[in-house]
Amino acid sequence: MFKILVLYYSRTGNTEKMAKAVTEGAKAAGKVQVDMNYFVEAEDLGDFDAILVGAPTYHHDLPIDIKMLFEEAAARTINLKGKQGAAFGSFGWSGEAPKLVLEIMKNKFEMDIAEAPLLVKYEPDPKTLDQCRALGKRLAESLIRQVPRF
Repeated sequence: MFKILVLYYSRTGNTEKMAKAVTEGAKAAGKVQVDMNYFVEAEDLGDFDAILVGAPTYHHDLPIDIKMLFEEAAARTINLKGKQGAAFGSFGWSGEAPKLVLEIMKNKFEMDIAEAPLLVKYEPDPKTLDQCRALGKRLAESLIRQVPRF
């Protein structure tokens, strides 16, 4: 069974709402195990087949918790090559954090990034939450279509 991590940081609750919807969508695809969490150890990242990161933008940057996790994973040479990655997040005025997450996933860890980040200004509305569910479901379905690993 494929394992998906939905990792998020949320100070206002907006990105957490998005993370919950992404998780719902991934679970709806079936045949995957989905863990939603606001904290994981760097060593645990390698246990997942796909990682979706919810990162709100604060002061034109990533939340420090997300940044430190990636730095620790790099320092410990955690192998994420070929794993699927996606990002989402809320913002107030600029929205860089999810884009930075994808850059790190792609360029530093050589993860497979299939789509642009999902961004929402301020609080997600029902339409945006449906987009979050669709993101989770698409990612889960793409894992399910892969050839099983032995």
